[in-house]
Formats: sequence, structure tokens, C-alpha cells
Amino acid sequence: MIKLTETQTNILTAGAKRPENIAMPLPKGLAGAAAKMAITKMLERGWLQEVDANLRRGEPLWRETGDGHGTTLVVTDAGLFAIGIEPIMAQAMAAIRKHADAMPEAKLPTQRAGTKQAMLIALLQAPEGATMDAMITATNWKPHTLRGAMSGALGKKLGIIVTSAKEGGRGRVYRISEPG
Repeated sequence: MIKLTETQTNILTAGAKRPENIAMPLPKGLAGAAAKMAITKMLERGWLQEVDANLRRGEPLWRETGDGHGTTLVVTDAGLFAIGIEPIMAQAMAAIRKHADAMPEAKLPTQRAGTKQAMLIALLQAPEGATMDAMITATNWKPHTLRGAMSGALGKKLGIIVTSAKEGGRGRVYRISEPG
């Protein structure tokens, strides 16, 4: 079993989670001579490798080499093995990350006209808002179903923000909040 310091473990673990196993940026608080000493030992042991940094992609620099070029640090297969990750598994994870980055963004579902959900949205969009009693009467739903619909279907699925406030004489009034 390979003995790693906490700093070495943190650097290798963070790098294994990043695209292309880039070990930069280093953990907070690790800078200067301490960083140089830790990285030098890891380079000697083959756990890290210096590679040319792709500045166009915004890769963080480990050191500048002149003429506007620099290097970054990448966790090697030996570094992955040192923290208990099989290199084949790391390659599979990198392929999954790359595929996930290339996938189009998920499209939010749209509301259907003439449904109780559409009726609920119309009540909440009214300037005066809607009380729980008004929503129960309009939809014939129970209070827990309405709260679930506002949180789940409207909030999580449609991205609609519903706010509530106590108003004198009416009790709690719910409204759709304007984004921004």
C-alpha cells in the first residue's frame, strides 16, 4: 500500500475528479515553497506529470515557461492507482464527462392548456395572487396536493418560482414571482 500525505491525497483526488485529470488548482492554503516541495515529490514518484497548458481553454497554470506559454499538472495512471482508482475506470469516467459536456441541455417541460395545473398557474399569475382556499375551490385538490404541485411540478419541473406572503384580511397569498 502506498503511503500518501493528506496533501498528496487531496491533490490526486481533486485531479481525478476534473476533466482530463488536471490537478490544478492546488488545494487552498498550499502555495509557495510548500507547494513546490509537494509537487516536486509527486513528479519524482510519477504521480503527476507536467504538460503544456492550453491557455485558450483556460487551463490553470502550474508555472510559466516564457513567451506566454506555461505548464499545468495532470494526474498520471500511477497517481490514480496511488489513490485506489484503476486507470481504466478513470478513462471511462473521463469519457462519460466528455459525453455529458457534449449533450444538449435538457428542455424544460411546457404546461398544457385546459389542465388543473394551467388553472393553478393562471390563479397564481393574477395580480391579486391566490389564497389556499381559492386554489382548493378552483382545482378541487387538497392543501397538501396544492403545496406539492407548487413545489414539484411548478418549481422543479417548470422552473416557476412561487412566493407567499401574509396579507391583512386575506391570510397567506401565493403568487408567481418574476425572475431576476
